[in-house]
Amino acid sequence: MFREKLAQDAALIQSHFDLVLSALDELDVTRAMTYATQGGKRLRGFLVLESARLHGIDAARAIWPATGIEALHAYSLVHDDLPCMDDDDLRRGRPTVHVKWDDGTAVLAGDALQTLAFELCVRPEVGNAEIRAELTLTLAKASGAQGMVLGQALDIAAETAAGPLTLDEITQLQAGKTGALIEWSACAGARLAQADPTPLRQYAQALGLAFQIADDIMDVEGDAEKAGKRLQKDAEAGKATFVSLLGLDAAKSRAAELVDQACAALDEYGSKAETLKQAARFVIARDS
Repeated sequence: MFREKLAQDAALIQSHFDLVLSALDELDVTRAMTYATQGGKRLRGFLVLESARLHGIDAARAIWPATGIEALHAYSLVHDDLPCMDDDDLRRGRPTVHVKWDDGTAVLAGDALQTLAFELCVRPEVGNAEIRAELTLTLAKASGAQGMVLGQALDIAAETAAGPLTLDEITQLQAGKTGALIEWSACAGARLAQADPTPLRQYAQALGLAFQIADDIMDVEGDAEKAGKRLQKDAEAGKATFVSLLGLDAAKSRAAELVDQACAALDEYGSKAETLKQAARFVIARDS
């Protein structure tokens, strides 16, 4: 049931991307934007839509920030893949944007996707001015130097550090690089309803960390063809990961504990939160 729901929401988001991006002029940069927003699990967008359902918010409102967070996530991947960052040539089983076009087009496409994310969050269809301002402000914090970019900067700094990161340091790094956007996504439904996001924040903090541990596990024992990207990069680069610090079995146990914590955070919502609980279980069972 959950996988069907995830696929349905991914299709909704893709349709909305098609609508929004079709209004842009036909240029290499807009073609690259369209290319970069195709495929993927759409987990962040799903979390926006499902947390909105949890609060009785109509999908016609929630689809805008759901597509917005996927635009921002796509930008981060386009820039991460660049030669000056992770230097990857494969993403979702296809050539990365800078490989298909060039570095300059990839930079501009990423820039445009980032600004598109904020544009989609402030659309009048989303809600009143206070709701739109809150969504936009919190997205700016989650994606910038207090969130995702901070995590990326810590990751780059770790490459030239005197020694490998400690467990606390890598937890802090991933709370920004991966966790911040997941947290924003899960809290979006509460913000759309002007409700207390605390239970969803607690859920998302555990979920985001479990997601990253699962990624580290996949990097060690996953299938590159299923993952759609090159694996074992961290080991080749000598980077500290949850697997290298904890060991494979302990990392799997820690991820399972975090999923239990995420599910427990939703208990006050009762059966209405079952799909979000299934999402948490999915995070550590996925192969891509």
